[in-house]
Amino acid sequence: MADTPLWEELYNELRRQIESGELPPGSAVPRELQLASEHSLSRTTVRQALARLQADGLITRGQGRLGRRVRDQRPLEWNLHRFERGERRDDASTGMDDWAAGVAEQGREPRQEVRVSIEAPPADICMALELDEGEMAVRRTRIRYVDNAPYQLSTSWFPESLARDTLLMETRDVAVPGGILRHIGCPQVAIRDRIIIRMPSPAEADQLDIPAGTPVGEHQRTGYGEDGQPIRHMVTVFPGDKHFLVYELEL
Repeated sequence: MADTPLWEELYNELRRQIESGELPPGSAVPRELQLASEHSLSRTTVRQALARLQADGLITRGQGRLGRRVRDQRPLEWNLHRFERGERRDDASTGMDDWAAGVAEQGREPRQEVRVSIEAPPADICMALELDEGEMAVRRTRIRYVDNAPYQLSTSWFPESLARDTLLMETRDVAVPGGILRHIGCPQVAIRDRIIIRMPSPAEADQLDIPAGTPVGEHQRTGYGEDGQPIRHMVTVFPGDKHFLVYELEL
């Protein structure tokens, strides 16, 4: 039997440290130079071992000074039957909206980055919101982090006539009792969910730091107002290995 390649020996050792908890979730992976020095290996050999660990989804790819870290393998429980329904958990005192509160209840740390723009929506959004040709929409995009790792890309679209000059235009994580739509006098009274499983686009894989070959889920939720008209269409993309979805329905 041929000798085990040097890169594989290092890979096996680092994997053992990760699986044993010696390198716990979120901890920094030793730098390339440190590993090369400690194991008397070339940096090329070290990179081979690290690339394999990254492909296995055990470590992050590392960005700039942050370096590589051990991935937290715990999936997030997303209770979609409760999300945005009934007694919402938005809390202005903590700044947590309903999604963030659900994450915090699991002992995890939520964070969201928000961008807002007014755009001519693509055809599928026009159809979902039943917009007339030429009608503009407000796009509210959030990157959602759990324990400082990207977990979701969530984009909500609203008719411009509904959202302009309201809290929906704020480029920050807004938390108000009952949610923003109820706060501005346009509550959602019904929703329709659609869930798709697919492979990520290159941009999605990059933003979510997804290991190669990992599928994503796409959760589409359309919210309807008291007059039965759609007032929001939300599309959330999430890594398949970081979530499990829960629905509890009365029969």
